[in-house]
Amino acid sequence: MHIPDGYLSPSTCATLYAGSVAGWYAALKRLKRSLLSRLVPLISVFAAFAFVVMMFNLPLPGGTTGHPVGVTVAAIVLGPSGAILAISIALAIQALFFGDGGITTLGANCFNMAIVGSLVAYASYRLIAAGAAIASKRRIAAAAVAGYLAINASAFVAAIELGIQPLLFHDAAGTPLYAPYPLSIALPAIMIGHLSFAGLAEAVISAGLVAYLEVADPKLLRKTSGITVGGEERLGAAQLTSAFPRRLWLAVALLMLVTPVGILATGKAWSEWSPVEFAANGSKAQVAAAATMSTATIPVGMQRLASLWTAPFPAYAPAFVKSAAFGYLLSAMFGVGFVLAVCLLAQHCLDRRRSAGHSL
Repeated sequence: MHIPDGYLSPSTCATLYAGSVAGWYAALKRLKRSLLSRLVPLISVFAAFAFVVMMFNLPLPGGTTGHPVGVTVAAIVLGPSGAILAISIALAIQALFFGDGGITTLGANCFNMAIVGSLVAYASYRLIAAGAAIASKRRIAAAAVAGYLAINASAFVAAIELGIQPLLFHDAAGTPLYAPYPLSIALPAIMIGHLSFAGLAEAVISAGLVAYLEVADPKLLRKTSGITVGGEERLGAAQLTSAFPRRLWLAVALLMLVTPVGILATGKAWSEWSPVEFAANGSKAQVAAAATMSTATIPVGMQRLASLWTAPFPAYAPAFVKSAAFGYLLSAMFGVGFVLAVCLLAQHCLDRRRSAGHSL
């Protein structure tokens, strides 16, 4: 679902950037400055968690790969507004530094995974877990279902965006200018892998973390629990915003150390090829159904937009590191460190503005 540059037309990118900007604005406005300042430690840990968990690639049918997103547990703990910000931070760092997703398509990727994913995860979790106690097994099941639905909703929207490109954007001869695969190819190519493997991975991760939090730190589940008896929901929100999630950072650190496992799955996610990889893969089994198309020809728009940004560490493989596994680990460490630095800077700025406001 990390759509690269060149797969979506400029007008599609602009539209989805507008949608993402609206989502970011609504999230920031809903959280407000004082609450956002207290939530920054949790936003940072879930942004780091999402960044790391997306590095664990899973083999999918057809020789491609996929990965979980980590959006569901972020939505369950932070609510949709906090999750939108956390996942967007992770996606921006992936695109800027590692070329995982494009710059022109960052708005699309944030819209699909951060906004759609967060809203679907939150809504489905609240619906299924309504009335359940914090330590209820129903909340674990609700997290699993929410995770499965959220990642598949994100994948479905991405498939639609890619599938409409040849219909809307082509030259006078009908040759696609951007992603060349119609809905009849894009939908099954993306959805089969997510409905089977990636969706299950997101479900397992979401349920596992909720089960862990029910025992280790149940107060983190109270903000979105809907429980109001005895003021528990209000108290839970206060506890949530005042806690520094040391245990969660430890879990992220441990997960980060095993990220080299993520490169064991060979092949790229469907439609995440560079132009050179596209030309090489275009006639293989992943797109065999497009036999009537000249898939070996790189679309003109793709060629033009694909080189707009060159990431310093493309594919999580720093050029100065010979070992692929060690380079992958270093990339994970850099990404997590940068997430933490960005969030600490944001908290510092928010605290200064709040202090300045109090002094007036």
